[in-house]
Order: sequence, then C-alpha cells, then structure tokens
Amino acid sequence: MEALIPVINKLQDVFNTVGADIIQLPQIVVVGTQSSGKSSVLESLVGRDILPRGTGVVTRRPLILQLVHIDPEDRRKTNEENGIDGEEWGKFLHTKNKIYTDFEEIRAEIEAETERLSGSNKGISDEPIHLKIFSPHVVNLTLVDLPGITKVPVGDQPRDIEIQIRELILKYISNPNSIILAVTAANTDMATSEALKVAREVDPDGRRTLAVVTKLDLMDAGTDAMDVLMGRVIPVKLGIIGVVNRSQLDINQKKLVVDSIRDEHAFLQKKYPSLANRNGTKYLARTLNRLLMHHIRDCLPELKTRINVLAAQYQSLLNSYGNPVDDKSATLLQLITKFAAEYCNTIEGTAKYIETAELCGGARICYIFHETFGRTLESVDPLGGLTTIDVLTAIRNATGPRPALFVPEVSFELLVKRQVKRLEEPSLRCVELVHEEMQRIIQHCSNYSTQELLRFPKLLDAIVEVVTSLLRRRLPITNDMVHNLVAIELAYINTKHPDFADACGLMNNNLDEQRRHRLKEMPAGVPRDKAPAGGSQSAPAGEQTEGGTGSWRGMLKRGEEGASSDRVTLQTQIPPSPQRSHAVNLLDVPVPVTRKLSAREQRDCEVIERLIKSYFLIVRKNIQDSVPKAVMHFLVNHVKDCLQSELVGQLYKAPLLDDLLTESEDMAQRRTEAADMLKALQKSSQVIAEIRETHMW
Repeated sequence: MEALIPVINKLQDVFNTVGADIIQLPQIVVVGTQSSGKSSVLESLVGRDILPRGTGVVTRRPLILQLVHIDPEDRRKTNEENGIDGEEWGKFLHTKNKIYTDFEEIRAEIEAETERLSGSNKGISDEPIHLKIFSPHVVNLTLVDLPGITKVPVGDQPRDIEIQIRELILKYISNPNSIILAVTAANTDMATSEALKVAREVDPDGRRTLAVVTKLDLMDAGTDAMDVLMGRVIPVKLGIIGVVNRSQLDINQKKLVVDSIRDEHAFLQKKYPSLANRNGTKYLARTLNRLLMHHIRDCLPELKTRINVLAAQYQSLLNSYGNPVDDKSATLLQLITKFAAEYCNTIEGTAKYIETAELCGGARICYIFHETFGRTLESVDPLGGLTTIDVLTAIRNATGPRPALFVPEVSFELLVKRQVKRLEEPSLRCVELVHEEMQRIIQHCSNYSTQELLRFPKLLDAIVEVVTSLLRRRLPITNDMVHNLVAIELAYINTKHPDFADACGLMNNNLDEQRRHRLKEMPAGVPRDKAPAGGSQSAPAGEQTEGGTGSWRGMLKRGEEGASSDRVTLQTQIPPSPQRSHAVNLLDVPVPVTRKLSAREQRDCEVIERLIKSYFLIVRKNIQDSVPKAVMHFLVNHVKDCLQSELVGQLYKAPLLDDLLTESEDMAQRRTEAADMLKALQKSSQVIAEIRETHMW
C-alpha cells in the first residue's frame, strides 16, 4: 500500500515532462481563507520553511508539492551522483535537474517564479509551480497549495480577484480523484467556514473532505474547540483534526518546525488530553498518507482505463499526422491516388466516411435529378403564361389576310415551341446544382476522407484548384448539351409521335360525340344536306387522307366542320337582312379585348390548347429523362474517369515535389507533442501494471 503514492508521483513526473494535465491524478488540495494557516500546515508537513510569507495574497499560483520519503541508501546514491551533501533537498520542474539543498533558496525561487507569470501587482495565475521535496522526515504525499479565499481586493489587486480565486479553487477540487483539505482557524465560527462551504459545492456527501482546525492556541480565554473537534458543530465524514501553528513572532525568530511540533504536542496534552493522540501535525500527516493511499487504490482501476483510452486516441492522432516523408515522389502519387479514389467513392456511395447529417455526393445528385429537377418540371404548367386571347391571336395571325377555313398548323407549332422553351431554364439549373455538389465533394474529401492532406496545405490547395478547373471546363460543355436537348425538341415538332397520335384520337372521339349530340338537337326544318358532313361519305374519306382518326389535322378539320354546322344553323334560323349597309372605318385594327368568344373561336382555342398540352407532356417526359443522362455523361462520369489522370498530369512533376509536400508550420510540432504524450501514456500504463501485479488490487 505504501508504494501506491510513489506510483502517483511517477505518473505526475511522466505527465510533467509533456506539460499536460489531461489525467486527473489523486492529490490533496489545500483550501482556506487568507491567513487561516494553510501555509503553516504545509510547512509543518514538510518540516521546513519553504513558502513565501507576508500579508494579503501571498500564494498567487498553485503549488503542486510532492513529498517523497527517502531511505539512507537512496540519499547516499543521490548525493554521490549529484555531488551534494545533505539529507534533504528539493527540485523544481521549471529548473530541470537543478537540486536545491538550501530551503531559503527554494522559497526565493517560488517567489521569483510567481512574479514571473503573475507579476508584482498581487494578481494570480492558474499555471502551477511543481516542487518535489526529498526527505527522510516526510511521508509520501502530493499536496496542492492554492491562493487563500478573499472577499475584497486590496491595493492594486484586480477587482474580480474573488471570482478569479474561486474559479481556480473549483478547478482543482472538482477533480473527483482529489482529497479536499479544508483549513479553518479555530478563532472563527466553524459554521461560517468558507473552506467547508466551497468544498460542499463539489463534494456534497463529504466523502473526500477532511477538515483541519488551526490556531487552537489563539482561542478566546474560557473557550475551547472540543465540540468542533468532536464533530458536534459540523460533522465531517473524513474527520476533523486540530493543529497549532507557529506564530508570526516564532517565524520572525526563526523557530524551527521541529520545535514547533514538540510545543504543539505539549499544548494538546495539556489542553485536550483526551484528544491529543488524534490531533496534531504528526497525526495529520499519517491520516493524509492513509487517506491518499486508500484513495489511490480506489482510483487506480479507473485511472488505468482512462490512460488506455487516451493512449488509443493519441495513437490515432499520431497516425493521422503521418510519418516524416522519405520518398516524396511515392508519397505524392499515393496521396493523389487516394484523393481521386475517395472522390469517386463519395459519388458512388462507397466512401469510408459516410455523412449522416445530410445528403452528400452521389445521393445528393440523385436527389437533384429525381426530386428537385423532377418536381420542378412537373410544376411547369403546359399552358402557363398562355391566355385564350394569345391562342386566338396566334390563330388569326397565322391565317394572313385570308379568312381561314381550318385552324392553321403554324399556330400550333408557334405556341407549342413557346411552351417547350420554358423547360430550358430548369434544365440548366439542374446542371448548376450538380456542378455545385461536385464542388462540395472536394471539401468533403479534404475534411473527412484524406486526413493526410491536412499535413500538406499547398498540395491540398493544388488538388482543389485542379479539380475545380476540371469542373469549370466541363460546365459549359454540359450546358451546351442540355441547351441542345431543348433545341432538338424545338427543331422538329413531331406530330406523328405515337403518344401524340393516341391523344389526338381520344380528342377526335370526343369531338365526334359532341357533333352527333348537336345533330340530334338540330330543328326538323333544317335539310340534312346542310348538316355538318355527318351524312356524307366524303368526310370520312377526307379524314383518312389527312391521317385517319388519330390525326391532329383531322381533329382541327372536325372543329371547323362543327363551326360550319353552327353557321348553317344560324343562317337557317335567322334569314339575312336585305339591307346591311352602314359606315365602316377600314383603318380600324381590331384589338383583343375581354369579350365572350363565339362558339367557333372557343372550339378552335380548346383544340389548340389540348394539342399543346398533349405535346408538351411528351416533350417534358423526354427532357426529364435525357437531361440527367446528359449531366451524368458529360459532367459526372467524365470527371470520375479523368480525375486521377488530370491530377497526375498537373501535379506529379519533379519541380513541384518539394513545394507541394511542404508540411504546415505547426504539423511537425504537433506530431512531436503527440508522440511524447503517447510515450508518457504508455509509460504510465506500464507503471500501473507493475503496481497491480505487486499489490494485487
């Protein structure tokens, strides 16, 4: 059990060499208000005057004090190796291997090191000072001395000195592996102890708090600390131990700590005879040693697990930093090949690092094709932006100066091209979205897939530039192809398209049904030879010549015949007036206005609109299918196929090797730090394993 504390000291030394506090080691943290006697308690445990003295805030940096008990053999060996003569000595971490045998010199060094970081204005710093004391008169302990709790800034202290000190204390006592030594003066009310109050904030159950009552000899006459020491005022689970400090007069007169401990024992025997064997500095040292050993024993298994986890993390970190480059040519080719492979794998969905927060790579391209682009096309109204007046005007403009017997084909082509043209903009937008995603894949591969590239920022920038340039060159080519797909549809309106003919056939049947219905409702006085081609055989013959029932021209013709029938019916019912002459301004040009269309005009517009909608849906289906194929061929697949050859051709050149494989400025330093930390963790794991085998805990 006794060997457990040196284990922690070894671990502390290991982590001190790398300047890290990632492992929270078991230690005793001393907490108390200013002038409560913290420093005197520590010096009593050491047996020497080593701490700075004065008024106000004297301890302004954490002091991590390791007490190491040495036997005569170790003392003799150290004296021979270092050429010193003494049974006690000290060593600071910041002075490396320098050994101090003069304890006045140790105190001066603490003061100098404190002012070096904290300045001379009574400010504080959270950077600790590490001091090791080797002596045959001490027990193995690791203690942390912190600035005393204060309420009001004095002199040129910072206004928030209270908050600074409180945060510093909480930083150390929040360590679950620490034991809190709460120091309170006996001549103050125990119920108002700031040390116990702050200790309870992080240790409400009191499982790792030990109370120390100082200045037992300075209590008011007629009073004693019996109730306090017995735990009747405020119970503390780990116990309450009373001690007697040296007075300021004793310090000024250079009274030895050994003499002070002897006087303390005499005082306790006289004043508290029944409690003398459970109080005093010597009992405090033994109690702290016992508590720390048991605490270390309880913490070591978890500590070992924590060290192993950190070792694995630092090993992974070190691997990501890579080894120093020996063969630059092979390294460059390897990095280029790996980036190209990861880029293609991200598109194919086989990348090692799969994004879980959002769609990425090929999945996003698929979403663009079938969700974004597909829905956008489906939302385009076949007759959007086209009014009935527009259709009627197009029909009339296509007839020229002569009244038309039939709806002109030109009007249909003119209007349907205008509608098909509207599909070009969403198609080009689809190309743009895919191009942006291909650009985003570069960043994805840089951040997640190829950590090695972070070592070489110039190579990463060069790769990004080459891929961006390749994408930039393919963008206009893909845009031209998509533009041509729409232009192809506009170049030839295929009215013989099977789907279009079927749609026209269905509409023809509807028109036939409407015509038969009108004939049934025709007045009996109207001659059948004046009826709309229903009783003659010439009409069907004419329709067959124009392409049969499925012909869109036949449909237009039937619309005209229906209009003729209306005309005949109108003339039969209302004979023309013998005199219709009136003044007409021949220079007036009819302007389309909102009015009720005639039956013929309405039928003509309906026929054209139906034809436009039918043909537009066919073209939209073609575009929805052909644009993604064009984008995949001209942009996505081309970049996948040419990426590696493009990178090799642009970057794999002898003059560029040194420049491209220049590491970032801090990479070598981070690799060294990670290697040192990994070595420290591995060494710590070995130390714990040895103790485990020895003590079988």
